[in-house]
Amino acid sequence: MDLVLDAADLHLLTPYVYPAGWPESEPCRQLLSLFVITNLGALTLYLLFGTLSYYFIFDHELKKHPHFLENQVRREIACALRSLPWISVPTVALFFAEVRGYSKLYDNIEDSPYGWSGVFLSMLSFLFFTDMGIYWIHRALHHKLLYK
Repeated sequence: MDLVLDAADLHLLTPYVYPAGWPESEPCRQLLSLFVITNLGALTLYLLFGTLSYYFIFDHELKKHPHFLENQVRREIACALRSLPWISVPTVALFFAEVRGYSKLYDNIEDSPYGWSGVFLSMLSFLFFTDMGIYWIHRALHHKLLYK
């Protein structure tokens, strides 16, 4: 993420958003920049893949079901857009730690002591951990104390 932040600072943020006197290494500036970049990226991905999914995958016959609410698609999009800034906070915190040098991320595979096998193992373990976390959160939200 530090490469993306450097490019955004060089071409967009420094001349147009931040005053020239505000150093790029300032933590508040980095957090704000990461928050904006992350949310713009998430918004772009959501709208792009949501639109493609709606037109090419979604079964439009479901809209005729009696339990399908009026303007349900529009309401779900609005709910997702309102939640994007909140769900990006943990991601921004991880990006901030990486930008500040508190991570084991490498710009080049050759710099890593584990090479390509370490990269693939890291990706698989991240996907496993994330998927398992989502599963257990979803399951906890269906507990009788939270959901009837």
